[in-house]
Amino acid sequence: MNFKAAIRIFFRKQGLEIRRYVPPTSPTEGLVASLRKFDIDLVLDVGANKGQFASEIRHWGYGGKIVSFEPLSQVHGELLRSSAGDPLWEVCPRCALGDHNGEVEINIAGNSDSSSILPMLESHKSAAPESAYQGKENVPIKTLDAVAGQYLKDARSVFLKIDTQGFEWHVLDGARETLPNVRGVLVELSLVPLYEGQHLWREVINRLEAEGFTLWAFKPVFSDQATGRTLQVDGVFYRNP
Repeated sequence: MNFKAAIRIFFRKQGLEIRRYVPPTSPTEGLVASLRKFDIDLVLDVGANKGQFASEIRHWGYGGKIVSFEPLSQVHGELLRSSAGDPLWEVCPRCALGDHNGEVEINIAGNSDSSSILPMLESHKSAAPESAYQGKENVPIKTLDAVAGQYLKDARSVFLKIDTQGFEWHVLDGARETLPNVRGVLVELSLVPLYEGQHLWREVINRLEAEGFTLWAFKPVFSDQATGRTLQVDGVFYRNP
């Protein structure tokens, strides 16, 4: 009997079990692995909030360029501070992205990252009371097609992340010219209606598959802790070869 086996037997007699420690994995670590696989060198971070997504992919090793978009004035200032010191992380002038160019009113959530152009439904508020709207702000709105060209010209492989709280469909509507130049997409998918008028997960998946993308991964985002029901996930898609 070898030494390791003897140690295991000893501890089992004490009612204990020794197992090899496996470090926990992060969904973001898996996402960055896919960015590496598809040679992504530009991430368009739509709905950046304070820069949490960009900071996470940086932490897990993504070294390419990031361009972040955020409409709320106070949060946009925090985003600028988050990106300071990173020469490959650019913050676009404050604007929402959608299906037209002009101005729009956005609802400001108590937790800021649930803010949306769309009205929030009770299903969202009951699962996260802290997300209830507390005010409104008029913001510029542009299509991705109107602003992306200056960033795409030097990129070889582009990844589009969209987290706009139910407004994802409108962002895609404003990206009809840009999307064919995109290699991968991360989009927030709602499994149940959380915002008035939003498109749910099956519709978004069908749309992206029709555009030539394949579903690559899911990442849980938002659950109702009282019931255990998953309400939102991030879907990661990559274009078929």
